Order: sequence, then C-alpha cells, then structure tokens
Amino acid sequence: KAVVSTQSGHYGRDTNYILRMGRIIKPGKVVLVLNGRNAGRKAVIIKNQDDGTGDRPYGHALVVGIQRYPKKITRSMGKKKANKRSKIKPFVKVYNANHLMPTRYQLDLNVDKDLFNKNQIKDPGQKKKALRIVKGKLEEKYKTAKSRWFFQKLRI
Repeated sequence: KAVVSTQSGHYGRDTNYILRMGRIIKPGKVVLVLNGRNAGRKAVIIKNQDDGTGDRPYGHALVVGIQRYPKKITRSMGKKKANKRSKIKPFVKVYNANHLMPTRYQLDLNVDKDLFNKNQIKDPGQKKKALRIVKGKLEEKYKTAKSRWFFQKLRI
C-alpha cells in the first residue's frame, strides 16, 4: 500500500513502497515539462541524477525538448514550403525532477554524452553547438515519421 497510518495518526508515504518502485525518469524517456517557459512542451531525458549533487541537492535531469513544434503539412504544398514548415526549435535545460511528468513513451536520441552535460550547457558557445546538433537529430527523426506523438503539440 502506498499510504499508511502511523502511530501518531498521520497518513504519509510508506518509504518501503517508494524504495521498491523502479526508476521512472531515465535516459530516453519522453517527459512533459510542467513549470517554466517550456511548460506543456515535450522533452526527452538525456541524463538524470536521482539523488542530486552539491549544487543541486534534489533529483534533476538534463532534457532536450521542442520549443517550437513543426507545422502541419498538406499534400498540396510544395517541397520548399513543406521543408520550411518541418523546422523545429529545440531547447536544452536542466530541470528539477518534480517539474517533469514521465510518459509511457521512449525516444532514442543518440547524442554525444560529452557534449551534453551540465557544465557544457552552462557555456553559451557549447550550448549553441549542442542545440544545433539536437535540431538536426530531431528534424531527422521527424522526417522518418517515427514517434509521431512526440512531434505534435500537446492538446487538451
């Protein structure tokens, strides 16, 4: 059971239950960003830190997501217009694990782990380089028509 009554009469989470649960937030998992300027956007976890570190003493994850989704393409559109509407604007950011909602989907983004770490992303030049690489990978994935759900806006 997830919720148990203690001797004091308060209800709280059973710590053994939490320890038995597997890791949900792991690399390759598609998540929804809940807070911040990218709230409601879909992202993929590149690297996660469940226990936290010295500068971030909470669970967090480095994510790559879509800031601007590709637009709808119809058959009557020419190749040039279709290519222009297929553009994606990505974001790379470290988020608190509480601000991410995992989904059932996985997306395999083969990115260079050396380029994608918290220290590299802090440097503006390295971040631009990382965004350029991610943009290419995401657009390539989009054109193969795999993981169609990931490339659509979240709708209610």
